[in-house]
Amino acid sequence: MSNIKHIVVDVEADGPIPNLYSMVCFGAVVVEYPITRTFFGKTAPTSDLWQEDALAISGYTRKEHEQFPEPHETMEEFKRWLDSLNADRFMFWSDNNGFDWQWINYYTHLYLSENPFGWSSRRIGDVYCGMKLDIRTPWKHLRSTKHTHNPVDDAKGNAEALLKMKEMGLKIKL
Repeated sequence: MSNIKHIVVDVEADGPIPNLYSMVCFGAVVVEYPITRTFFGKTAPTSDLWQEDALAISGYTRKEHEQFPEPHETMEEFKRWLDSLNADRFMFWSDNNGFDWQWINYYTHLYLSENPFGWSSRRIGDVYCGMKLDIRTPWKHLRSTKHTHNPVDDAKGNAEALLKMKEMGLKIKL
């Protein structure tokens, strides 16, 4: 049996899609009791395009964003962090994997030549809806950590929700 580490990721970006816009920062946490292993990465812009309202969500100005580390440095640091977890493979989890996954997938392929998460991801809310047999079931009340748009806080809150689902009977080996 393989050693799978479940990682919750949250991304903040200055626009809706990679390549035309830039990832600002991201957080990742290992789903485990207690949640202590975290990663926070900032990435300098890769494009001259940016949307002021999208960037504002991150809490950074464009001038601050321009001073962040080069993306290849941050992505290499992220890969070293993942490697330090000694997993056979990783499962990517997110609140909105349609958004978060696209950024991590793009940046890891561009700067690492591969995505350490492979080809798939999981959306926490969809799992909860399946548990409740209702696609409209809200799940964000399962978070303990306040959703602040700090990506580590947000990833931690989402991991807490996933852990509460485990306590409710979700079969997930940690």
